[in-house]
Amino acid sequence: MISGKTTLIAHIGDPTETFKSPMIYNPWFDSRGIDACVVPMGVKAAHFAPDFAAIMRFTNLRGALITMPHKVSVVDLVHEVTPAVHIAGACNAVLRREDGTLLGDQFDGAGFVRGVLRKGRQLQGARVLISGAGGVGSAIAASLAAAGVGELMLFDTRAESAQALAGRLAAYYPRMKVGTGSRDPQGFDVVVNATPLGMKDDDPLPFDVQRIAPTTFVGEVVMKSEFTPLLRAVRDKGCDFQVGTDMLFEMIPAYLEFFGFGSATPDELRATAHISY
Repeated sequence: MISGKTTLIAHIGDPTETFKSPMIYNPWFDSRGIDACVVPMGVKAAHFAPDFAAIMRFTNLRGALITMPHKVSVVDLVHEVTPAVHIAGACNAVLRREDGTLLGDQFDGAGFVRGVLRKGRQLQGARVLISGAGGVGSAIAASLAAAGVGELMLFDTRAESAQALAGRLAAYYPRMKVGTGSRDPQGFDVVVNATPLGMKDDDPLPFDVQRIAPTTFVGEVVMKSEFTPLLRAVRDKGCDFQVGTDMLFEMIPAYLEFFGFGSATPDELRATAHISY
């Protein structure tokens, strides 16, 4: 039940119909007796700057979850960011502090990496291909670099985005091999779809699945369905994989701490979640 005392967390993005966070956070808040609520708010990219500023002035707002397509543009709209945001070039969480200033942080990459490690996949020294160098892809690349992968290949339809991310990574991880321009998955230990491909029924696959080895681990960020066309294809090949919502469950404990609501384990969150597709 939402009351006048309820603390709000805005979930800002477009489109909102793919959002899963409210169905994870809100049941957990209810189970813990916490008077807070995550509220989806659809904001078009063309209106983001003024709409974000207006939302952040709400007096009963603790902060915001930021998702596509705003993770990069929001970086310039907050007062302070963490080192994770500097490296990734993107932000997916904003805390509205008591004095009204805004702190931006980034948890996408940490959630992805924690999920992969929990499944028993070794990342130290691994060769990794990431398709998509926007907000989520940049965050995943930064966290994979911190986890000690040996090589990152970055692909984006906007070549300049992949090249800029490669430059940021090289500045922090000069010993790691970083390349751009190819999305051929052959020979990689891990491949990651960090693009929106898979949200629409007629989307092409982000990789040539025929060139993905059965031993390759495949990560997905799309959450519209549990098993996207990519995951169905690699599952049939015998690949190990990670569905999009796994990343979400792994990062939410960090979000809860960031917003001052304590913490939870991924298993506790799954036990109360009302996920549907």
